[in-house]
Amino acid sequence: MRMLSLAALLLGNLALGAEGGPVVVKAARMFDGKSERLVTPGIVVVANGKITAAGPKAEPPPGAQVVDLGDATLLPGFMDAHTHLSMEMSPDWKQDRLDRFELSIPERTLASVERARKTLLAGFTTVRDLGAEELIDVGLRNAIGKRQVIGPRMLVATHAIGATGGHGDTTNVRKGLLAHESPDSIVDSPDDARAAVRRNVKYGADLIKVHATGGVLSLADEVDTPQLTQAELDALISEAHDLRKKVAAHAHGATGAKRAIRAGVDSIEHGSFLDDEAIAMMKAKGTYFVPTFLPLKFLGAHLDKLPPPTIPKAQAAMAHHAISFKTALAKGVKIAFGTDAGVYPHGQNAQEFRFMVEAGMRPIDALKSATSVDAELFGVADRLGSLEPSKLADIVAVPGDPVADIRQTEKVFFVMKEGVVYRNDRAPGGGRQLAANKPQ
Repeated sequence: MRMLSLAALLLGNLALGAEGGPVVVKAARMFDGKSERLVTPGIVVVANGKITAAGPKAEPPPGAQVVDLGDATLLPGFMDAHTHLSMEMSPDWKQDRLDRFELSIPERTLASVERARKTLLAGFTTVRDLGAEELIDVGLRNAIGKRQVIGPRMLVATHAIGATGGHGDTTNVRKGLLAHESPDSIVDSPDDARAAVRRNVKYGADLIKVHATGGVLSLADEVDTPQLTQAELDALISEAHDLRKKVAAHAHGATGAKRAIRAGVDSIEHGSFLDDEAIAMMKAKGTYFVPTFLPLKFLGAHLDKLPPPTIPKAQAAMAHHAISFKTALAKGVKIAFGTDAGVYPHGQNAQEFRFMVEAGMRPIDALKSATSVDAELFGVADRLGSLEPSKLADIVAVPGDPVADIRQTEKVFFVMKEGVVYRNDRAPGGGRQLAANKPQ
């Protein structure tokens, strides 16, 4: 009933918005996504789903509807470079493992719809979804694009590509029990890697995700071991780039990360054990680093809930992760914002800002990481990531000044995506609103 009522409210308000004209969103301050400081006041003019003017001198057009948010800061819609909307860990890892075998694909898809809604209402209007089963991510992306469900704009990777027995393979299952011992995204040669890329693109991938090392939560590998050869990564990334798809590499360990960097990978995800050589290579090649603090913070608070074999891996990653981040930050590596949502509960993505700042990043740079920097990594900077004329009207608002207190990012109360207001807690009557201004 809750989802039905939300959908009905959204459709009704979109119909009303179709009759309206330009909208002016105002607040005490604004961050445009690129600058070194906030400006005062914040004014953004929106028409037909796009920004027509932004900044303190923006002129409201005659007859425009004005949304005055008061003592708040306007920002570009946040982006998250690393999510998994098709999954979410629970406190019972054994039940999670059983659910993967028992829950139908429609059930799992419907659960992902609610996660997408939470993510959007938390202020994240664009995400990369880095690995899902059964093309759930493709279906969710398409349904959001058609406004059949509410959620962030999605760039999806479909099946993450990995090695036999490694992170992403089906392990710790009795031999012969399953009809297929491994997903078809598991590869063991350069030709296999090229074929896996082609299959993912065939079925709708916007980018490619590869497991270059072991993982914290996988049961049959070490967290920092390399899991694909240099030749396999060379073939995989070459094929993806030939097809104009970027590649994100899950890489905790330095050896696997360096193989991916040599092969031309676009981003290193996690990077818990990066060494000086890996970081120097990233700086030289312009490789982005997506550090994902949140999952390690979450796992650290719930170690007693993890499968026993994964506990020492989590502890080792937690012990070194901040060192990798601080070194990369000091060396000027491009750092993008990503959270590995799904390892922790969806909708809490903005907590990543706090952990980045606590580890030494300037608040203004943390805000850039989730706006203009992510937009560059995603390949969408021509239309997203900043509050500028001609960009899509993705706007969020937080109370107060997020540069003075980065945790204000966790208090998003206004969300607009392509000119449609999905949340405005300060609207008449209060509470969350799913509202108006449908692009023409």
